[in-house]
Order: sequence, then C-alpha cells, then structure tokens
Amino acid sequence: MITERNEVDMVTRGRAYLDAVAGRRVTVVGLARSGVAAARLLRAAGAQVTGTDLKPLEALGRVATELEALGVRLLTGRETRGAFDGADLVVVSPGVPLDGDQLGPARARGVPIIGELELGWRALEAETIAITGTNGKTTTTALTGALLAEQPRPVLVAGNIGTPLAAHALRFPADGLVVCEASSFQLETTETFQPRVAVVLNITPDHLDRHGSLGAYVDAKARIFANQTPADCAVLNADDEATAALAGRTRAHVVWFTRRRQLARAVFVDDGWIAAKLNGHVEEICPVSEIFLRGAHNVENVLAATACALWVGLAPEAIRRAIGRFRGVAHRIEFVRDRRGVQYYNDSKGTNVASTLRALESFAERIVLIAGGRGKGQDFAPLAAAARGRVGHAFLIGEDAPKLAAAFKEASVPATRCPSLEAAVEAARRLAMPGDVVLFSPACASFDMFDNFEHRGDVFKKLVERLE
Repeated sequence: MITERNEVDMVTRGRAYLDAVAGRRVTVVGLARSGVAAARLLRAAGAQVTGTDLKPLEALGRVATELEALGVRLLTGRETRGAFDGADLVVVSPGVPLDGDQLGPARARGVPIIGELELGWRALEAETIAITGTNGKTTTTALTGALLAEQPRPVLVAGNIGTPLAAHALRFPADGLVVCEASSFQLETTETFQPRVAVVLNITPDHLDRHGSLGAYVDAKARIFANQTPADCAVLNADDEATAALAGRTRAHVVWFTRRRQLARAVFVDDGWIAAKLNGHVEEICPVSEIFLRGAHNVENVLAATACALWVGLAPEAIRRAIGRFRGVAHRIEFVRDRRGVQYYNDSKGTNVASTLRALESFAERIVLIAGGRGKGQDFAPLAAAARGRVGHAFLIGEDAPKLAAAFKEASVPATRCPSLEAAVEAARRLAMPGDVVLFSPACASFDMFDNFEHRGDVFKKLVERLE
C-alpha cells in the first residue's frame, strides 16, 4: 500500500528548493539522458555533484566532457569507490534498480534517494498533469500536450516521453502547465510528487523482471496518487479492472473514462461521439470518426486526454479542433510507407505483450509480424493466441525469439526465427502480398540488440525505406 503522504507544508518547490540544494553534496547515479539533465540542474543550483555510471569514461563520450566542464566529478566503470562518501542526496536514473548493488553503499549509509522526476518536479512551480499506465502513455501525453496548446498558458511536455523534467525546470514559468509521462521506474523514486491531475490508463503485467511481482508493479504505478488531495483529480479507466481498483487508493476527485458505457463524472463514447458528463449533463466533444489514430485503444487515449483538458478548463470546441489535427507519435503504430500495396508500420514502442496485442487489434488486414527482443519475463501465450487468424506469418528476432517461437508453434501460427532485424524485414518483404500489413511490434524490450526503442524503430524505418 502507499505510505501516508508528506504534509504539503513540508514540500519545498521551485526557487526555494534550488536555494536549499546550493552547496549540498549530491551523487547522480546513471549518466544517460535523465541523469545528465539532473546533474546539469544541480550544478546550476550550486550543488557539489558527483556523477557515476557503470560504463567506462570513454563510453560516455561528449557527455563526460560536458559534465566535467560544468564541474561534475565523474566516477565511472570500475572506478566508482567513494561515490557516496559525504553525499547528502542521491538522484538515481530510472534504469538503475533501487535494490541493486550499485546503490548498496548509499542504502547502507541511509542517504536519501530520489529520482530525476522527483528532482525536476521539486525544482518546478507549475501545475503538473502526470500520465502513467502500461500502454498508451506516450500517445496520451503527446495528445494532452496538443490539446492544452489550444489555451494561452505555456505548456511543457516532458518526462518518460523523452525530455527529462529536470532539463527544463529552471526555465519553465510558474504559470505554465506541465504534461508529464511517468513510468513505474520513475514513480517508485518519488517522495513529494503531487500532480494536479494523475492519470492511469491501464495496467497489465510488465517489467516483472525489475519489480518482481505484479503487485509491486501496481504499487509503483499507484504512487502517482500518494500526495494528492481532494482538490486534485485522478483520471482512471473504468473498463480496466486493475486500474478501476485504484480508485480506493487515492484521495483525489475521480473522473472516469470508458468506451463501453455512460457514467457520471466520466468521459465516454456515446452514439459515435466522445462525450462528457462532469456537471450533471452530457456534453458532446468530438465525433469518434475524427480521430486519426488507428485502434480502439487510441479511442481510450483520446478519452483520457479529453478528461485532462476539461479538468483544466479547455472548451469542447478547442478539444475537438486539436483531436482532429493530432497524428500520433513516432514508433507507436507509425505508418512508414506503402510498397507495392503492402503497408509498413513501425510499433517499436510495443515493448510488452499487451501493447502488441493492441497493435494487432488495430488492423483488419492480414498481418506479417516482426517481433522479439528481451522479453522481461512475460508469458507469450496470449500474444500467440491473438495472432491466430490475424498473423499470416511471424518473423522473430532477438534474445527471446526461441520463447516466442515456442508459443507461436503451440498456437499453430507460422513463425520463423531471423538472425537480425534486417533479415526479418527482408523476409517479410518477400512474403507480404498487396493488401497485407507488415507490422514491427516487438512485444519485448530493445536492449539485447539496440540502445533503446527509438534506436530500434529508427533502424526499422531505414531498412523499410531502403527496400527497392
């Protein structure tokens, strides 16, 4: 269960927090995108910063040079002894497990440990809308940002979507609105994080290799509510049992979204329209037919984003205008090209089984599927069962290709293991016929073969563009 929230008057934010950090000794663990942003913010605030990473110094490249120029002491590779000596605070990147050996010395000394999301939020003063869930976070975050761009206040879209909150915390005005995608890894390192609106889209098993159990994963997601008050808002999916159950774990005002029925205090689908009933009467927002994005799951994403926009006072006509213009985000069922009547889609952000299931459901056409990578301890049987009758053939890559192949064989879905993504794209090209869809939706993490899902998706797109 979530621990009792800190009292609001104990939370210091904005300039006052940055002033308090000045002169303090802070160790930043993990020097990827979020760790670098945290180190820069802390140095700008006058903190004494040590940055540590398991990669050797030469692997950090230009980042190491930039941080050293800012006065960050770097301890990398095997030379990390003493990284936490005298530290007043540790800021950890999302990819670093809290119970891992890397943080052992900090835990042993009882040094406070927070994440970059918490640090960025403390440095800001603007109201925040935070969006989490197993799937759909990035699309819903980007869409909510697009909706809020229709009003005059400055809008920052950041967080797990690719722009660290800490990277903009010093410059973003207090009267702005922050739309923040929050992952379970980020939320488990929050302490005082209090979004004005907290959204949970859905919950299915994911990252079990990191969290250890579904219950621990749900607990991490539920931390998004930990510091909310009845003056805040929680937006929850009434159609998802695990998400709906979280209503009992927040003190915020709950607003539901649902595709299946009309509810009070909800945004829903009514006779082909996105509609809302928040003030006792039904208000039509936008025809479902004006949503450009494929799939029923994207209708849910629109419902959730609409709930956020209505809560902050955006007019229905402005919401409709922005929904009609929104074209989605890179790497999420992203159309790449049509080649000789075959459509190629990049869904590299499909990093778990539930996400790829939604991608499959988005197409009526016969699918040639490319999947595989690092499976994160998932059961692939549901994916193989859903592929039966939808997927003409699956080409499987990466570390867990054997497990995927076994599941597809059990479901009688034709599948072939390929040594590389390039080989899979070429095999799909030879097999696909006009009217088919070639869908790259891995259902797995990317780290066995690529830097991240963006790198993986970019490689896929380049391979497709090169097809003669």
